[in-house]
Amino acid sequence: MPISGLMADDELVVLELMLNRFRRLLADLQRGTISRNDFHPWEVDILLDAAECQLDRRRRADILRQYQRAVEKQMETGPGPPMKLSEFLAIRARRSEKVG
Repeated sequence: MPISGLMADDELVVLELMLNRFRRLLADLQRGTISRNDFHPWEVDILLDAAECQLDRRRRADILRQYQRAVEKQMETGPGPPMKLSEFLAIRARRSEKVG
């Protein structure tokens, strides 16, 4: 998914790199193993936040896919860093309250 809009080229590069790191981090979370030891501060925040979120095991993979799509959409318009999982879950809960 390309990142576009009215951002400077440098900002686009930073956002693209951040999105790639986020995708790798989320892939690690989905596998259940973190295979690296070098993290940006925002990645540590996301890992700590994800550890605190209680996800139904049966829906975990689906929720993480939805979270990834939401972050990709967020990063298309910038700025970073990616929202935390708890922020995504809060937005999702508010939307379902409005619908239901």
